[in-house]
Amino acid sequence: MKNIVVLVSGGGTNLQALIDAQKRGAIPNGRITCVISSNPNAYALKRAKENGIGTRVIVPKDFPSEEVYTRVLLESLFQEYADLIVLAGFMKILDASIIRAYHNQIINVHPSLIPAFCGVGYYGLRVHEAALERGVRYTGATVHFVNEIADDGPIILQKPVAVQSGDTPEILQKRVMEEAEWKILPEAVCLYCDDRLEVKDKTVYIR
Repeated sequence: MKNIVVLVSGGGTNLQALIDAQKRGAIPNGRITCVISSNPNAYALKRAKENGIGTRVIVPKDFPSEEVYTRVLLESLFQEYADLIVLAGFMKILDASIIRAYHNQIINVHPSLIPAFCGVGYYGLRVHEAALERGVRYTGATVHFVNEIADDGPIILQKPVAVQSGDTPEILQKRVMEEAEWKILPEAVCLYCDDRLEVKDKTVYIR
């Protein structure tokens, strides 16, 4: 049974998708053991507590330096015996030391079909604004391993979502979450916990 630690900053809708998947037995070889938030007021903390999941609040600005913050976060992950770290709306770039310590053990969900509309500056509604500005017919979501470059790690799963006439960034964001993010994130977590993912160079093979 693998220990899953979820890092959050906001509402926690992707966390909820993982909790729901766990409850229905869709992640048989993993369990969410802790939720760590960079925001003390994140609604995701309430979701965790209501489901009996331990929480920690580690706020970057509470520490004298980025180095100290990183050390505390890394120590917390060690203390929680994290086998898999899931970034679920975590609004903080992880330091390279954490990524090295958990090589191919950190996954992120991004609301586009990488390599489109990704990288530094592409997060939240900005991703969907860019998709609409470009006039794409399809967008979607990607779950990928995290490396030291934003949204550049090996891709695990992707799911396309149609853009519809009259879409606003908010409407498109909601559809991408419902039709893609909430489906492929639990699926990727399940595959990881079942030891079915193999990474060679930048390609992920599903066994």
